[in-house]
Amino acid sequence: MAADREGGARRRSWRAVAYAALGVVLLAGCASMPDSGDLRDVESTPRQDTGVRVFAMPPADGAGPGEIMQGFLEALTSDDPGYDTARKYLTADAARTWRPEQSTTVLANGPTIETDCRPGGREEINSVTCVLAGSQVATVDERQAYQPADGTYRKKLHLAKDPKNGQWRIDGLPNGVVMGKSDFQRNYRSVDKYYFASDASVGASGQPVAVADPVFVRSKVDPMTQLVRSLLNGPTTWLGPVVRSSFPTGTALQKGVSGLAPDDQNKLTVPLNLKPSRVAQGKCTEMATQMLFTLRNLAPTLDSVELRGTGGDRLCELNGERAESVAWHGSSKRPDYLYFLDGKHRMVRMQTGSTGTASVPVPGPLGESGRGLQSVAVSRDEHTAAGVGDEGRTLYVASLASDGSLGDPLLTSAGTTPDHRLATPSWDARGDLWVADRDPHRPRLFVLEQGADKPEPVAVPDLSGQIEDARVAADGARIALVVEKDGKQSLFIGRIQRDDGTGQGISVDGLRSAAPDLEQVSAISWAGDSRLLVVGQEQGGVQQMRYVQVDGSTLDGPAPGALTSVKAIAASEDERVPLVAYSEDGIVRLPSGAQWQKVDKDGSAPVYPG
Repeated sequence: MAADREGGARRRSWRAVAYAALGVVLLAGCASMPDSGDLRDVESTPRQDTGVRVFAMPPADGAGPGEIMQGFLEALTSDDPGYDTARKYLTADAARTWRPEQSTTVLANGPTIETDCRPGGREEINSVTCVLAGSQVATVDERQAYQPADGTYRKKLHLAKDPKNGQWRIDGLPNGVVMGKSDFQRNYRSVDKYYFASDASVGASGQPVAVADPVFVRSKVDPMTQLVRSLLNGPTTWLGPVVRSSFPTGTALQKGVSGLAPDDQNKLTVPLNLKPSRVAQGKCTEMATQMLFTLRNLAPTLDSVELRGTGGDRLCELNGERAESVAWHGSSKRPDYLYFLDGKHRMVRMQTGSTGTASVPVPGPLGESGRGLQSVAVSRDEHTAAGVGDEGRTLYVASLASDGSLGDPLLTSAGTTPDHRLATPSWDARGDLWVADRDPHRPRLFVLEQGADKPEPVAVPDLSGQIEDARVAADGARIALVVEKDGKQSLFIGRIQRDDGTGQGISVDGLRSAAPDLEQVSAISWAGDSRLLVVGQEQGGVQQMRYVQVDGSTLDGPAPGALTSVKAIAASEDERVPLVAYSEDGIVRLPSGAQWQKVDKDGSAPVYPG
């Protein structure tokens, strides 16, 4: 357009009035914005302190189409709970039918407005069509699940002038909201809600296994109540096929409930629409466990949860200590030892809380010399270990007891080089062992149930490429795969579907990218219930180490300290345990608040249980 040629896009102005005592910011619409002219970006609202809430201004009397568009987009980024201010920019009919909760579209920058709105028909004086455009980064669906996205965003909005009062309003628009990435990061936060693996239990008592399901909630709009509603609504579409909820279908908060918060004893009371007669005590305990695990994401000091039914009757109450005995929860299981291979390729270990560098061979055959181990994995209970030896050809499983014997290999690869043979194995909480065979002539993913049964091939129907590495989540419901295709190594997360009696076996379905901007992923480790530690590099970039969420979203926290030439990494679901890596300096670890420290200059292949 002409303005672009004459000197670039003009930027909008905005006014903000901060009420410090109330922690409120009011964003005024652009009073001087022209109704015709160039394309311009809607600049992101300045990042606010965590205690500051942002509210938009309603439309000014006599505002033109450009001002209405600008004010509406600002209102979408405010902390208005029901988007009531945004609806004031719409006609009555549009305000009634618009569904902002249906989706959130995240753009690299704020949406671009075509302010030179084109006539919408013959009555061009009273009707215009405007266009929002931008580059997509992600979407958040109605179940609050994040999904990376790319491509061009382009949506039309129609505005009309009310013949009665002469005011411009939007009368046609898509459902959902749209905003720039920086506004999204200010407005939303990622939190895990918890369900149970549908077909997994642990221990003699058959504890259900907790599975994290990350969602995004609006961070300053009653987030605890939002998260409870999300938990009760059920798992995200992607995770749903492999988990269950103990809440009966139709469970919801009682009408009018909002502002949920713990009391001064760190206890939260949650009023539900359930009749006590419908809730068995065992199920109620599981429900409270899901609730407690979930809400501790927002309130780490939360000590107990009480569920109440209709009429105010107490259904059950559960504290944190009891919850840990009700369900197996990966992030609450602190490993006893760090394991790695010493210079003699023996399996050795050192206590996780140790500040020294002394390690000792593990009890049993894997701690003896002459085994030629290349990589190892330790069961979650730390009673059993798997070792890959003979330059990657063979997989052994042995007890970590002094009287154990090695026995025959359980799996053998026919690959011609170590890089084309068995990858590092991995255990889940139920005791199953997972390993990838990288033989290019017959690449396969295997599972050995209880680490002892005959290796069973695992189907991966959505796979496009070859699996180079596999790390199963503690819950046994998800698995991280490094997949090579056309010279690139990418990180994917898949659901583990167990044999449902049809005889179809175990499969990994629903593959989705967890680090779409990384082209060469060289090492991975689970580092929390829904995040991984990844070593990789972007196109044309250098090697970097960082955390990624299983849904592909970006984490706000800092990355680990820089480390060069990383070949392997080890982290734990318990985030208090130091990170460990194998680099050009051998085995090194990163204690909290410290720098990388050398542990064993001749060591390699570090792992925590899992």
